[in-house]
Amino acid sequence: MKRLLFVVFITTFLFGAINLSASQNISETNINSSAKTGQYSKEYKSVSIIKMFKNFYKTTGIYAFLNPKAGVKNALGEPISKFAQGWGRVIMILITFLLFYLAIAKNFEPLLLLPIAFGGLLANIPLANFIGHEGFIGVIFDAGIKNELFPLIIFMGVGALTDFGPLLANPKTALLGAAAQFGIFGSLVGAILLSQYTPFFSFTLKDASAISIIGGADGPTSIFVASKLSPDLMGAIAVAAYSYMALVPIIQPPIMRLFTTKAERQIKMKQLREVSKLEKLMFPLTVLILSILILPESTPLIGALTFGNFAKVSGVVDRLSNTMQNSLINIVTIFLGLGVGSKLAAEKFLIPDTLGILAIGLVAFAIGTAAGVLMAKLMNKLSKDPINPLIGSAGVSAVPMAARVSNKVGMDEDKTNMLLMHAMGPNVAGVIGSAVAAGVLLSIFK
Repeated sequence: MKRLLFVVFITTFLFGAINLSASQNISETNINSSAKTGQYSKEYKSVSIIKMFKNFYKTTGIYAFLNPKAGVKNALGEPISKFAQGWGRVIMILITFLLFYLAIAKNFEPLLLLPIAFGGLLANIPLANFIGHEGFIGVIFDAGIKNELFPLIIFMGVGALTDFGPLLANPKTALLGAAAQFGIFGSLVGAILLSQYTPFFSFTLKDASAISIIGGADGPTSIFVASKLSPDLMGAIAVAAYSYMALVPIIQPPIMRLFTTKAERQIKMKQLREVSKLEKLMFPLTVLILSILILPESTPLIGALTFGNFAKVSGVVDRLSNTMQNSLINIVTIFLGLGVGSKLAAEKFLIPDTLGILAIGLVAFAIGTAAGVLMAKLMNKLSKDPINPLIGSAGVSAVPMAARVSNKVGMDEDKTNMLLMHAMGPNVAGVIGSAVAAGVLLSIFK
């Protein structure tokens, strides 16, 4: 029966193709340029089945990969080089598969790396209008990243998930969050020096400012600043920021051990005091008011963070708080990842500046980690209460991964030494610190 159906199908297909090839030129109306009727004519020429298959082949991605052309533009009207049309897209597709591997096999920040990688895969499909203003991920980018909406909603969710209690119980750990921001300003200087003293990079001051936030290991803030100052570099900046956030367990421990002794890593800290609900209610309001009075440019990020936290601490809007902590942040994370992935097109990503961004980000993240540890060592010398220098590394904004790493390295030296809650103080201070640093950089260009 299957063979009979197959024979019928082939016979019907060939019969239609022969009829199409044998058809004569048909004229609907005579061409008369002086006709007053306004009628026009079209001639239909016979097309062979071979020609049909050739025309179909020219519409495939295989043809686009193998036959790059000069003067081709992407869906945004921007020119694409022949390299970017061919091997460039192939390389970017392989990079997206590497990100899939890191997200799935290694579990490195999968909630963001996976949608970013998939967005990058879609952005490198030839002949498809995914990144255009009317394309799938192009619409997502315009709707929530270009106008900075998605990063702010992410910050609302982070605020709702964050407990400022450890910071309030030990306020001096805020200094560790501030010290870790040296990575931000170190990367700013590094980007400028690369542009001035090497022929391969051409970062403007705005580009350097956008790149510098990578040093704080803060993905949403990096995207927020990049969307304002350097949209063309957003893909590389976002991938670098989230990659280094994901690689915190690999990058930080060697640096932490390098700058501390075994005895310092074994220091046990006093148990934190209990923080009252009133203190937790007043803290986000105080931070917001200070940012409004001193650094208004930071208030979008600070405002979103403190709103999420205030809603959680109030205890009267649990439905709203739970939504921000779960469904809302999850939905926006999907859109944010796909939108950022739209900037991983070959013509945007495969440029010398991208390698510079990745290198600067790695060095800056290492500097931020080292600065936090060294500040904690100094505080331990000056404080009457013992401070384990390992918690200084949590001053970067990778919440709560950096705090967990501080705790793990401490427990590697002493199984009974629990540092997690102590490390959460500088960790949440780092989130505020990176938002403040972003406000400072944005205010420069006003």
